[in-house]
Formats: sequence, structure tokens, C-alpha cells
Amino acid sequence: MDGRERGAGVVVVGQVGRDLVLRTDGLPEAGGSADVAERWEGLGGKGANQAVGLAQLGVPVRLVGVVGEDRAGALVLARADRDGIDTAAVVRRGRTALLVDLVDAPGSRRLLEDVPPESLVTVADLERARPALASADTVSLQLQQPSATLLAAARLARRHGARVVADGAPEPDVRDELLSLLDVLRADAAEAELLADRPVHSARDARALARHLLTTGPALVALALPDEGDLLVWPDGEHLFPLADVPVTDPTGAGDAFVAGLVAALRRGADPVTAGRLATATAAATVQRLGGRPDLSGLA
Repeated sequence: MDGRERGAGVVVVGQVGRDLVLRTDGLPEAGGSADVAERWEGLGGKGANQAVGLAQLGVPVRLVGVVGEDRAGALVLARADRDGIDTAAVVRRGRTALLVDLVDAPGSRRLLEDVPPESLVTVADLERARPALASADTVSLQLQQPSATLLAAARLARRHGARVVADGAPEPDVRDELLSLLDVLRADAAEAELLADRPVHSARDARALARHLLTTGPALVALALPDEGDLLVWPDGEHLFPLADVPVTDPTGAGDAFVAGLVAALRRGADPVTAGRLATATAAATVQRLGGRPDLSGLA
């Protein structure tokens, strides 16, 4: 929370894929069928969703990821370009990841993921992105990428003085080093339990976990609490942001939007409470829409 902002922008390292969102009035029984009430296809994946949100909030953003050499890859790259995202460091190989979001009732969804191994970012891919990583004021990492890649990106970002943000739970074999390289860590409820190595049942449990994580490297920890909200903890304070009182159409992408809002606010020098308010607002705006793609233009 040092307010550092050099104007070079944010680099997001994460998943890029094609989203297929289907809304039905109920899932069929085995052997049955159901009509699709609404369908949407386009740019998706956790990294891309966050990059879209940042661009909509007026943040210069570059995306480091992988798309296929197929038609889907060309389409999602074209969409990212129209969204104002710099895709020069997106590598093309293999086939594009496909994410199918099935929404059968408000707030209820099932996610099917076809993520080929070749769609993950490698350490070699980071070489193409080295100039972007070296000049960024913030590097944001989606922790579903390979551990070696995440470590390499975090080390490079730290070496050049960038704020390092991570979303997820580091794998145990790299957890200690990766946490030591982070400025900001955000985790959902399931990821919090992985970090704690035990159930996190209450705000008290989450607070204790966040306080422990602060001793490992990050200066700000954000943990999602089921049915309660988001807890932000920093060395000399904490704040629980209750869930917004909005109709939830689809929870997909709420965490990605939350990170985008948090990063955008911190780059402007906002204090944690102000940053948390924007992050909460971006998540609330996203859950009211179908699919993980945000629309944060009203919050810019």
C-alpha cells in the first residue's frame, strides 16, 4: 500500500480462453434435454476477465497468456484488442482453452473446463513478456498457472520494483517462496482452506489466517467469506466488507473483478478500505451479469 505508480501499467499473467455461457431453466435428467434460454460466447478465462476489468477501469493493461492456433484463438485475441488490452505477449500454440458456464437458476452455476496443457504459461513464454514485466508498476498472477512460471514472474517483477499481486493458493512446494515475493494476496473460501491446511469456518478463523499470511510476505490479504463478504487485513488494520445487496445472476468472475478493482485502486494510492470498496463494487456489478466478463464502465 505504498501508492507506487509509475504509469507503465499492469501485467496480468493468467488464463486466456473462450467462454461459452448457457442459461437454462433447469438441467435435464440423464438422457433428457433442456432448452437454452440464453447463450453467450467470447473472450474468457481468469486472466482475460481481470484484464478486461482493469481496462474498463481505465488502467493500461498487458496480458501474458496462451491461446490456440485455431479460429477460437484468433477470435478471442481480436476481442481483447477491441477491449484495449495489449496482447503482444500472448503466445499462440495448440488449441484454445474452453470454459463452459452452465447457469440453471439465479446464482447457481456449474463450470466445465477444457484446459489443454499447452494453454498454460511456461517459463519460456515469460521471455517474450520480459520487457512488459520489467516495466510494469504491478504484476498480477493467477495461481492456476504452473508453479515454476509463477515463481519466475514474481521474481522478475520484484527485481524491477513492481507490486506483485496474486489470486489463489500457491502450491505447497513453492508456497513459502512465492508468498515472500507478494505484496497482495487474494483467496476465495476454498483457497483459504488450502492455505490454512484446515477448515476456515468463521470470520475469526479467516482473521487468524490473514494475520499469519501477513508474516509470510504480503502486506495486504483479502479472503472471501461464504455468505458474509470479503475480509481485508493489513498490518495495522482490517475491514470486513459485507456482500452487496444485489441480485446474483451468476457468481462466475466475481473474484476476477474483485482483484481488478483492488489493483486499480491501489495503483491510485488508495488506502485499503477505499480499495476494498471499489473491489466489492466491481464484484457486485459482475455477479448481476451472465458469465464472467465484467462491465465496470460505470465504475471507472
